[in-house]
Amino acid sequence: MFSLPALEALRAAYPAAEVVLLGQPWHARFLQGRPGPLDRVIAVPPSQGVYVGRDGKADEDPAELDAFFARMRDEQFDLAVQLHGGGRYSNPFTLRLGARATVGLRTPDAPALDRTVPYVYWQHEIMRCLEVMALAGAPAVTLEPRLQVTADDLAEAGGAVPEDDRPLVALHPGAGDPRRRWSPAHFARVADALAAAGARIVLTGAGDEAHLVDGVLAALSGPAREAAVNTCGRLSIGGLAGLLSRCTLVVSNDSGPLHLGAAVGASTVGIYWCGNAINAGTLSRTRHRPVLSWRLNCPECGVNCMEDRCDHCCSFVDDVTPEQVLEEARSLLAASGQLLLG
Repeated sequence: MFSLPALEALRAAYPAAEVVLLGQPWHARFLQGRPGPLDRVIAVPPSQGVYVGRDGKADEDPAELDAFFARMRDEQFDLAVQLHGGGRYSNPFTLRLGARATVGLRTPDAPALDRTVPYVYWQHEIMRCLEVMALAGAPAVTLEPRLQVTADDLAEAGGAVPEDDRPLVALHPGAGDPRRRWSPAHFARVADALAAAGARIVLTGAGDEAHLVDGVLAALSGPAREAAVNTCGRLSIGGLAGLLSRCTLVVSNDSGPLHLGAAVGASTVGIYWCGNAINAGTLSRTRHRPVLSWRLNCPECGVNCMEDRCDHCCSFVDDVTPEQVLEEARSLLAASGQLLLG
């Protein structure tokens, strides 16, 4: 999601160019043929530091990689842009593509490209990508990611959650890092309050997040207990995009679905750890409200995790209260004109 404004800049600067994304297999399934700045998506094979396979391991096959890079050199790319971290692994990968020119990010220990932006961790990902793209002569044309929803996306979403007249609010209790997860009980309190005010509640999650969604469902009471729709594990990424595009509001941890919801037009309340908000927080406030936890020390061992990471996987955001989230949700829902909350 965070690279979309940079890709829009590239498309605007070079409207006649063919823009090809090298990504993971799911990128190819999700983005191939989707209206937007890309013309093609090519899935890369497992490569250390660049892409791990479905088993979570980068089991490189040297012959497969050699064949892949031979095909890429046959493409005769004019420009290769590296937006994948500091470049220790991704810059050698980029150089093997054989492009006439290369731009990207670089830490001091990474190989040089033709033009580079110093990789400094404390920078917003959107701004980082745009700074790199400017090296290629592509100034920013937008700051916030936008993603087109297709008829297939909407059809899949409609099969899981038929439309009705109530404002639709999605709650996403998952996040890849357990430290970014707000408790299911807190999500349930938000769901109960919004359902009592007339919202229709839908819960989202990947298949391996079922225990988190089940925790929210178990803690629900009142109207939400009977009416909440559980879509966990039932939608592709495209179907999720279609569903979120229908939502008046998405309430979520800092996660892919939060940023996807914003990109397809939903208002969002995001629950962030303060450090992550620097890199991934929403940039505007008219439709997006980050609620931050300012906890710096691990709740279990007290280590300051702004300086070093401990081995504990407890939540760093659970001191955000349901009342804080509801205050922002009420403001956004009232502004939408679909739901007035006192």
